[in-house]
Amino acid sequence: MSYDTLEQFRQRAHPCLGRAKDATFELIDAVLCTRHVYSFAELSQSPVFG
Repeated sequence: MSYDTLEQFRQRAHPCLGRAKDATFELIDAVLCTRHVYSFAELSQSPVFG
């Protein structure tokens, strides 16, 4: 998947997510950037939130 395709997807999906759209995308980024996720607490340590 190219960067442009991913960017287009994010731009189209963002308005569809409602009030928590920014938090939802941050959570998705954290899940995708963290190798092993065993709990939500571990996700809070993701570099995405740094």
